[in-house]
Amino acid sequence: MTERKPPGVPFESWVEKQIRDAENRGEFDHLSGAGKPLPRDMEAAYDELWWVRRKLHREGVSVLPPGLALRKEAEDALAAALAAPSERAARRIIEDVNTKIRDMLLKPPPGPPLGQRPYDVEEIAHQWRERHQPAGGSHA
Repeated sequence: MTERKPPGVPFESWVEKQIRDAENRGEFDHLSGAGKPLPRDMEAAYDELWWVRRKLHREGVSVLPPGLALRKEAEDALAAALAAPSERAARRIIEDVNTKIRDMLLKPPPGPPLGQRPYDVEEIAHQWRERHQPAGGSHA
């Protein structure tokens, strides 16, 4: 629909005319899903933006502001570092996320503040050693 609404014509009348003309041209005939209910989770409370959320999920779009997305990434990185197979891998994970945190602290993005300081690599390495120390063993 590239036609513009003429001045002085109410939007409701103009839109109704556009729909009626499209119906007369058969543009609504044979649409996929015609006559079927719109899919939605019947057990969840009604959410008027369900279709937007489904589309964003299907397209893999993140709806978090950059600061919140990095905060989530930092939490995930900490968990990954503490579960890493080696201290070297744990350090690499923390150093990588710390670089991103420092970059964001130097150039704040739009949206809420990050509220995340870089991790202490030595402290995380110490925690990793404590978690991975053999029972009854000593620090290596």
